[in-house]
Amino acid sequence: MTNHSDTSPKLAESLSNRQVTMITIGGIIGAGLFIGSATAIETAGPAVLISYALTGLLVFLVMRMLGEMAVVQPDTGSFSTYAGNAIGPWAGFTIGWLYWWFWVLIIPVEAIAGADILNAYFPSIPSWAFAIGIMLVLTYTNLLNVKNFGEFEFWFALIKVIAIIAFIIIGTMAVFGVWPLSDVSGVSKLYSHGGFMPNGFGAVLAGVLVTIFSFFGAEVVSIAAAESKNPQQQIRRSTNLVIYRIALFYLLSIFLVVSLVSWDDPGLKQMGTFQYVLSVLNVPGTKLIIDIVVFVAVCSCLNSGLYIASRMIFSLGTRKDAPKLATHVTTGGVPKVAVIASSIAGFVGGFANYAFPGQVFGFLLSTTGAIALLVYLVIAISQLKMRSSMEKNGIPLQFKMWLFPWLTWFVIIAIIAVLGYMFTSPDFRYETFLSIGVTTIILIASFVVTRNRKSVKPWLDQK
Repeated sequence: MTNHSDTSPKLAESLSNRQVTMITIGGIIGAGLFIGSATAIETAGPAVLISYALTGLLVFLVMRMLGEMAVVQPDTGSFSTYAGNAIGPWAGFTIGWLYWWFWVLIIPVEAIAGADILNAYFPSIPSWAFAIGIMLVLTYTNLLNVKNFGEFEFWFALIKVIAIIAFIIIGTMAVFGVWPLSDVSGVSKLYSHGGFMPNGFGAVLAGVLVTIFSFFGAEVVSIAAAESKNPQQQIRRSTNLVIYRIALFYLLSIFLVVSLVSWDDPGLKQMGTFQYVLSVLNVPGTKLIIDIVVFVAVCSCLNSGLYIASRMIFSLGTRKDAPKLATHVTTGGVPKVAVIASSIAGFVGGFANYAFPGQVFGFLLSTTGAIALLVYLVIAISQLKMRSSMEKNGIPLQFKMWLFPWLTWFVIIAIIAVLGYMFTSPDFRYETFLSIGVTTIILIASFVVTRNRKSVKPWLDQK
């Protein structure tokens, strides 16, 4: 069930299995992998592989915990709903609005990135016009039947997957010395420039902070699956496959990058990770190919971001944590007002970027710095409390987090440690303080809105 009562507005349950599968794959492959990974490589050197492995393990465990709760109670509000039930209404309110805030700021970020790519090819048209056009088109796709959104995202994700697989094939051939267009081969770059860990283990931990935001979006499976016919089956399947996707799309592709080019090569940041490697390997049309793939990636992220933000505010509305108007759905089961509200917030962010370049929007974006970790922390705490309640009431679980409660506690302590490091690190302190500031404001609002409301535990009531 995606709703809390039979009288609640209902979302369409029309996403197909293949669409949900590709949406969840797309959620874990963002433009950050194609471009942003250069910053992570610069930070940790070849040992960035350890950074990605540690981050991937953390995300995998968090996804397992989220999957355990989502199989019991599929809900478009996902972890926000579970936090409200397990911790208290204030927690569901706070994390739900924080998540919405994160994604409505990501919407203009992706639109601006896509607009800059198009502007480079069509300089006579201003970048802001492209940004508006991209947001308008993808807002329209989100206002259509959710099947149409799913179809757009299916093809977006498929292009990204094909691009990464092609890169892995070319890179593997080059490593083994059989790529005909270049004499670059072997894996000596892994250790020839200052060793495998040139900047020390502290840099590996700093790399975790850079890479963790590339993975954010994997949790979309618990939101999208709630609009499919068999949500429990989709959630179990997608959660089990997360570790393989991380290994293939991140670890293997980045391994090939740091094997074929030096980690400190300035070309990685100047051109972007994948584009630079392909240019070194003399792949014809490298720039155009990567520009197309990155454009698709940012459109995919924008498309998903608008979908996620609208579903979250819809869910908040059904729990009276957002205006009731947000729960209005069309005859096709699309939360029209929630989509439009989230889109308008994205347009405001885009306007701030172009009207006050380098000022207001940069400040707003900095407020999202620690939100991913806060979301993961809330998921872990919710699972800890929810699992304990279910075991106390003798309710069987179909899909379990392993080694409970020890692994759950490990994740909680690890996330708190990373947040602590962010507070003390000069590189991350500013963003962390801003994130905590926004969290405090929303937290105060949550107590005002929910102070007279008692926590309910529908997962117990349903059993």
